[in-house]
This record gives sequence, structure tokens and C-alpha cells, in this order.
Amino acid sequence: RMGQAIAAGIDAEAGMEVAGIWSRGGDLDALVGAADVVIDFSLPDGTLQVLDAVIRHGKPLVCGVSGLGDEHMQRIAEAATTIPVVYDRNMSIGIAVLTRAVRDAAASLGPDFDVRIAEVHHVHKKDAPSGTALKLGEAIAAARGEQGTGSVQFESERRGEVPGEHEVVMRSPTETLTLGHSVTTRQVFADGAIRAARWVVDQVPGRYRMSDVLFAG
Repeated sequence: RMGQAIAAGIDAEAGMEVAGIWSRGGDLDALVGAADVVIDFSLPDGTLQVLDAVIRHGKPLVCGVSGLGDEHMQRIAEAATTIPVVYDRNMSIGIAVLTRAVRDAAASLGPDFDVRIAEVHHVHKKDAPSGTALKLGEAIAAARGEQGTGSVQFESERRGEVPGEHEVVMRSPTETLTLGHSVTTRQVFADGAIRAARWVVDQVPGRYRMSDVLFAG
């Protein structure tokens, strides 16, 4: 589904065209060789193959695959020494803005505020908390000088076909600050990836996030 959404988004973009869509058993090397930039929304196993191919061909990569483990992160770091890689657990532009906002809010409010992140996704999503919730929690914890997700509390709900909802609540005994983001269609992730693809082709080798796409420079 994401492949179709990305293809549809690229077709609507001036100056961009789809070089091809890879499926298991297809010729990945031929596709990567013909492309100026590769967008990966496959599965963790597929991502390892994609990383090998973009390293071989020296092509920029945008990766939005969720559920990646330590091996994937090591391979992404290795790839980023020779090619520019945009990797983010959420390709939404709004989430990039929300991440910056909650980081700034946490730094300003300090440690006296309790922080809770609630997220809702479709019933097919198995991981909880979501990668995006963890990304938000890590940004907040770092702003407060904590490790990992620090003292941030998480709530996860799986129902229906909800593409994604995240709410960050920062509460003290006297006031509450609430920041949130909701997605109405998964096309938003494709659109963010396409924006990242336009941006990454002009970058030097390195590891980038959506915040770099939006705010760098």
C-alpha cells in the first residue's frame, strides 16, 4: 500500500518519476542502479537488502520502515559513511514539528511536570508503544537530561483502522499542557518521504532525520 501511495505522490510531482517498484524476487540492483534516490517502506528483512544495494550503487536513501533493530541501525550508520540516508520512524511533517515543540516545551517546563504520551493506531499494528511515541519520549527525556525515554509514561490503544494519533500531556499540580497530532490518511507518510527524497539528493553522506529535512540550514 505504501508503495502505491508513494508512486501516486511522485506521479503528481513535477520533475520526479518512478524508476520502478521493487517486490521480493525482483531485480533490486537494476532498480537501484536506475534510480537517483531510493525510498524504502518495505519490511525489516527487506531493508537489509536495500541497504546493501544502495551502498553498492552509492545512491541516497530515504527509509521509513518501522520495527528496525540494532543490526539495522548499525547498517544504516555504516551506509551513512558513504551515502546520505534519511531515516525516521515517522515521515510525517507534522510529527517532525511536534517533536521539536515537545522538546522545547520539556526544556522550558523542567522536571517538575509529569509527562504522558498516549497513542492510538489500527489493530494491525503490533508494536507498542509506537515508534513515534518512543521518538517523542526520547526527545522529551533528552531535553530534561534523562536517558532513553526517562520518566515519560506511555499509553497505547489499538482499534479499527486508525492511521495514527499521538497526544503528549505535560502536567504539574497547577497546570496542564497538551500537544497532539493525528493522521487522516497514510498518504501523509508518502508525502513526507517524497519531500525527504527531493532534499536528500543534494546532501553529503550522513545520517539525517525529518527534522533535518524541514529545519536544517
